[in-house]
Amino acid sequence: MPYTNDDFAEYAAAAWPRLVRAAHLLTGDFHEAEDLVQTTLVKVCARWRRIPREEVEFYVRRALINNNLSRVRKRRVIHLLTPLMPERVHGRHAGHAEHIEERAALAQALAALSARQRAVVVLRYWEDLNEQEIAEVLNCSVGTVKTHARRALETLRAHPVIARRLPVSGAGAAPGTGAVPGTGAGTGTGARP
Repeated sequence: MPYTNDDFAEYAAAAWPRLVRAAHLLTGDFHEAEDLVQTTLVKVCARWRRIPREEVEFYVRRALINNNLSRVRKRRVIHLLTPLMPERVHGRHAGHAEHIEERAALAQALAALSARQRAVVVLRYWEDLNEQEIAEVLNCSVGTVKTHARRALETLRAHPVIARRLPVSGAGAAPGTGAVPGTGAGTGTGARP
């Protein structure tokens, strides 16, 4: 049974927050993230009836990543990253200032990664995909995914903002355990923040 336009509208409404969150991590800018998701959903809508039901999530993730990579390649003007995550600025909770500072540090560190490395990190630690699924989304080998992940984590650990937040040897985690501040995850854990 083919999808209908009502099915697409329902899917888009339900997936919007998750897709914007992933796109925000990919782009580093909330407004660009919304534009990226909107562009992706427009393209998905045009092909909606031809996408097999069991492949919708895969298709949308791949479209989001490919549209972001195209955006990065075509970009002519350098955009400054927002130091704060807009959706969290107005929320108040215990440790609010520390939470905002940690999110800003993570956004700054992610900005130091290449588009492909950033895509691997976002798909692995925020979308909770395994290496095989990431390879399928990025249309590359598992080895390439592992290489991008390793280099991305090395870059993140070496980033001055993240390095200041890593525990000192013997005071918590051992060096090289792969813990990335702000993610609550270590290398290969698949845990989400």
